[in-house]
Amino acid sequence: MIYNYQILIEYDGTNFIGWQAQKRGRSIQGKIEKALKKYFNSKIKLIGSGRTDRGVHAKKQSANFFINHKIINKEKFLNSINYFLKSDDISILKINKKNLKFHSRFSAKYRIYEYVIINRQSKLSIDLDRAWHIKKRLSLTLMKKGARILKGTHDYSLFRSSSCGATSPIRTIKKISIIKKNDKIILSFTSRSFLQQQVRSMVGCLKYLGEKKWTLKQFKNNFNSKKRSNCAPPAPPYGLFLAEIKY
Repeated sequence: MIYNYQILIEYDGTNFIGWQAQKRGRSIQGKIEKALKKYFNSKIKLIGSGRTDRGVHAKKQSANFFINHKIINKEKFLNSINYFLKSDDISILKINKKNLKFHSRFSAKYRIYEYVIINRQSKLSIDLDRAWHIKKRLSLTLMKKGARILKGTHDYSLFRSSSCGATSPIRTIKKISIIKKNDKIILSFTSRSFLQQQVRSMVGCLKYLGEKKWTLKQFKNNFNSKKRSNCAPPAPPYGLFLAEIKY
């Protein structure tokens, strides 16, 4: 009998080449598959909800795998897998039994990404490699106005990486929120799917707007131009978190 299990994963992506397993380099998928092989004594193919790039983190990445026997003791499974991963900045938070039709990527209804900015003069210590340090004071009012322009169904070609393999640049962003607490700004983006580098590119453009390098009119004109050459430099990967997958 075949069983389908979903795992929720937390990781610090700083020292990884990204989610996807590759022939060379340290990947999150590759490390977890090795841990699963140790536990089950057989090769396991892990199906992720989506790829995160080099340096990007996750709070609740979702993945599933098929196995030909039932996991009776979930606590033992979690303890064992996390023991195998103890030196890898990866934690398996939860395991759930799913029906055979469940697919971490294709069953997802929404993906939520968060981007963290620390807006202050002083250098980062606690949030080093987990936030973008911006010294110049940002205008949240302007950034929120820009976010309202980005929300909805649009052609997001401005924010699309040249190596993006998506068949269409059309996406629907359901929700964008920008919240500030003390010197920490958290930008949250909710969509069924995103183009490659879309979130980091949007954050880069919103940063230009918040710094007043662009007016709101310039921001809107660049967005409507659909030309990648008009995009601001993308935000660095280390401030980006895959926060949650909604099914």
